[in-house]
Amino acid sequence: MIMKGSLYYIISLFIVLLACQDPKPNQIEFTMSYSNSSEALSYLALGDSYTIGESVDSTLRWPVQLADSLTTHYDHHVSEPKIVATTGWTTDELQAGIASEGITEKYDMVSLLIGVNNQYRSYPFEQYEQEYEALLKWAIQHSKNGASGVFAVSIPNYGVTPFGQTRGEERIRAELLEYDAKAAEICARFGIPFVNITPISEEAKSNPSLVANDDLHPSGAQYTAWVKHMLPTVVAMIEDWP
Repeated sequence: MIMKGSLYYIISLFIVLLACQDPKPNQIEFTMSYSNSSEALSYLALGDSYTIGESVDSTLRWPVQLADSLTTHYDHHVSEPKIVATTGWTTDELQAGIASEGITEKYDMVSLLIGVNNQYRSYPFEQYEQEYEALLKWAIQHSKNGASGVFAVSIPNYGVTPFGQTRGEERIRAELLEYDAKAAEICARFGIPFVNITPISEEAKSNPSLVANDDLHPSGAQYTAWVKHMLPTVVAMIEDWP
């Protein structure tokens, strides 16, 4: 039999333990769990509106989600990504943006996603080919792990979005596939992984939740799907480093 005093003690202890528990989920502010410790991996993400996450919260940008997932689920601690990207940038504008940043340090990991605005503005395809290769070479030079620390991402098919469907869905898809084929070819030549997220982007045609409120760019949910798809490639890349 439990003594009266002991019963009061147990009840009091139970109340204290409840008070120490985490607040309800809707009372917790969302924070990223990448690491800024000196041991954390550094990450540079190069691109355009897709990399900067046009029309989504900054915490939902795919480079940020990737860093968070690597830190949280794979024990590869990644610092807050350095993002060099602006909505509307073409390959030459990304080169100019990189130059204006004056980047001299090297990063453990560098990603590249660029080209949609070359296609949208009907720039010469040869320009894309030359400048994409130059950007990859720059990324290799600024990776601590050389080509082994660089990965590229395909261009999402914006032709399936409400915006794209008013501008020739089939033409957009055909042209972007040509851009991606050339990018994959260049990456293969340098031994760089090319992550194809285009099929995921095309699911937006039947799933409006994958499109941001601007009817053009991916939603945070689509970027989450990208990250889930690219994680095996990126984790294998990291774990293959010396």
